[in-house]
Amino acid sequence: MIQMKYCSEIRRYNGSHTCTRSSISQDHFKLDSIIIAEAIKTLVEADPSIKVKSVIAEVQSKFNYTISYRKTWLAKQKSVEKIFGGWEASYEALPIWFEVMCAKEPSAAVHFETMPCYQGDDLVPNIRVLHRVFWSYYPCIRAFRHCKPVVQVDGTHLYGKYKGCLLVVVSQDGNNNIVPIAFAIVEGETSDAWYFFLSNLRRHVVTRDGVGFISDRHDSISSAVERNNGAWSPPRAFHMFCIRHIESNFLRKFKAPYLQKLIVNIGN
Repeated sequence: MIQMKYCSEIRRYNGSHTCTRSSISQDHFKLDSIIIAEAIKTLVEADPSIKVKSVIAEVQSKFNYTISYRKTWLAKQKSVEKIFGGWEASYEALPIWFEVMCAKEPSAAVHFETMPCYQGDDLVPNIRVLHRVFWSYYPCIRAFRHCKPVVQVDGTHLYGKYKGCLLVVVSQDGNNNIVPIAFAIVEGETSDAWYFFLSNLRRHVVTRDGVGFISDRHDSISSAVERNNGAWSPPRAFHMFCIRHIESNFLRKFKAPYLQKLIVNIGN
């Protein structure tokens, strides 16, 4: 022990050490996301949707360090990219993937739209990027011939590096099973995007008349229906609104849960 003017400094202690930390161990700056990505590669390959907290537990078990949520998330993204490829590579592979699909099954339906590529405000010459794509597998097209004459459309947002919407249309078979029949990746739920989707759906999949067409009350869908030159209007099709969306909108506006069932009964 070294004595100083206002304090003492212990340089060496030969007794047993009994101090404990509140947690097993803390993060380590050398245990970076690159090392973790390689360590969890097998784990991610077996289950790409594995939760971040499960990865944290795995790293804690393997390295005896508790890493941060952000570092774990980054490590998982890097591991996914190593196994399955990055966002850019996946989008670049789409044309080849669809080309192979159509070569294998010529009756499948695929339609692309591209647009110029920009870096900031500058146009990149001789480069075009994906704008929209519609596709339907031939088994889906063939299956719809044996389904009830009704289709339902909806969209969901994509939350990856590149935003947009996935549009899907389903029908129902004689056993009341849901049958997906067509898909599209578009820039968003705009009138132009829905027009692109519904036009291709009518051209390639839903070729019969007198079908029921169910959707939510989104203005862009109604606009696209009006622009389709009667393809989705009587007598070729009958546009109806989804009762689940009506029920949800009713509850949001009137805050009366006891009336929900009555709304559904009215729709049925």
